[in-house]
This record gives sequence, structure tokens and C-alpha cells, in this order.
Amino acid sequence: MKLRWSRTLTLLPALALALGAATVPAAAADQSSATTPAGDAAQHSTRTAAGSGWNNYSCKPSAAHPRPVVLVHGTLGNSIDNWLGLAPYLVARGYCVFSLDYGQLPGVPFFHGLGPVDASAQQLAAYVDRVLAATGTEKVDLVGHSQGGMMSRVYLKFHGGADKVNTLVGLAPDNHGTDLNGLTRLLDHFPGAKDYIDKLTPGLADQIAGSDILNRLNEGGDTLPGVHYTVIATKYDEVVTPYRSAFLNGPDVRNVVVQDLCGLDLSEHVAIGLVDRVAFHETANALDPAHATRTTCLPG
Repeated sequence: MKLRWSRTLTLLPALALALGAATVPAAAADQSSATTPAGDAAQHSTRTAAGSGWNNYSCKPSAAHPRPVVLVHGTLGNSIDNWLGLAPYLVARGYCVFSLDYGQLPGVPFFHGLGPVDASAQQLAAYVDRVLAATGTEKVDLVGHSQGGMMSRVYLKFHGGADKVNTLVGLAPDNHGTDLNGLTRLLDHFPGAKDYIDKLTPGLADQIAGSDILNRLNEGGDTLPGVHYTVIATKYDEVVTPYRSAFLNGPDVRNVVVQDLCGLDLSEHVAIGLVDRVAFHETANALDPAHATRTTCLPG
């Protein structure tokens, strides 16, 4: 069923915005009412990113940074807006950086990550193959914000990603789902509400703690052999609640709270992926642990 953007705005906006993992700059928001097809928007995003140093398919990884980095946006984000801070940060440090759009709904430009998580993981699988072919490498590193961190694990477990990924960094990922400080439990008191979300924005329903996809994802353990995991969380997260539900258990996992590294860090769910230099520095450390440096409140 084709959705019009005006109709999408009626879909339980409080829940949708709460699960959103990236803000949208005013310029993009102004364009959201236009009739630009999602494909055209994605092409525009790719051109914009390439002009900013990432999504450059002629980039060849260096000996210092031998794997390309694929950035996986969060709910209501896209390949550009979610990464206006981190992508240039990594490019400046010599990485080949790429980002994709996934989870698009028909008639909804710019605001992505709303489709079924498993289908989004298949989009990520195809995109990683494209990046590997372009760069001539055998593995990538993934950095995912919010849904992007959790959905990347679906790719690893169910769509062959474990053989193609060296490191997964999750920025406030909803690895075990969220209860939105109890908000999701209220759905049981509104007959038909959950079915409404399931049908029209399945990507939101898939992130509620106890969903089928999350149960399958975490059954048998959180991690897979051969992949290095880092989770970077904030105690001020108002979307992934409780915030420690982001953490993973298993070998080769590092769970980090940014406030443990900088007590002055006030970043919440959106900021940790968009502007938080403490999280950025920890991401760089995770991508190159042999040259990791101490993370403090100072820019690094």
C-alpha cells in the first residue's frame, strides 16, 4: 500500500519521533513535502556525500586503514543527515567512508529506516557487497547509530555479514529493543494500535523490546565469532531505555558509557551519533585499536 507523506505524519508521531535516531536539518525538512522520488533523493544524497569526501567509490583503503567504513543510519535518518559529523571526522583520519539509505517507505523521502528490519538488513548486505567490489577489499567495518547498530547485527547473523565484517561499532544501538521508558507497554491499552504500527511502519514495531526479530537476533547469544564489537552508549539516552539494554554480552565486546570517559558529556540519543566528539574518538579507537589513544573531554 503506497503511503503519502501527509498520511505518514498521522502514524503515532510521538512513538515515531521517540524511536528516531537522527535529526533532519531544516533544509531537508523543508524539502520533505516535495514530490521528489526516494530514488532521486538517494542519488542527491550520494552526490552530496561524495562532494564532502565520503561515498567516493574511487577511494582505495590505505595500509594504515585497510578496510572501508560503512555508516548505517538510524530510524528517521538517512545516509547524509545522520553522518554530517562522524563521516568527515573519519575521512579526515584517512578512512574510505561510505553510507547507505535503507528502510525506505514509498512516498516518504529523506526519513528512512521505517521498513522491516530484516529487509533493511538485506539492503545492507547488497550495499556492503557493492563497497567491497569498489574498494577491492575482503571486509568492511560497520558503524551503526540506533537501529543501524542493531540492524547490522541482523545482517551479520542472518545474511552472511559475519564473513565480511571485521568490526561493528554501535552508537546507542537498540540491541535488545526499547520500552521508551514504558511508553511501548501502553500500546496494549489501545486496541489495534500495535497492529497499526506493524502494518504501516514495521521498522518501528521491530525495535520494541520483545519483537520477533529481536528475539531471533539475540537467541543463542549476542555475538558471533570473528567480529569485534564496541557499543558506545549514553546514560542520558531517552530513546533506548534502559540505556544499558544497548550493551552486548560475549567475547570480544567492549561496552562504553561516554559519561565514564567525560563526566561533562550531556549527549542524549541523537547527539551521540551526530555531534559527540567523545563518541567519535571512541569510534576511531574501535576501528584502529592498535593505535587507540585515551578518550577525554578534550577534542580528539
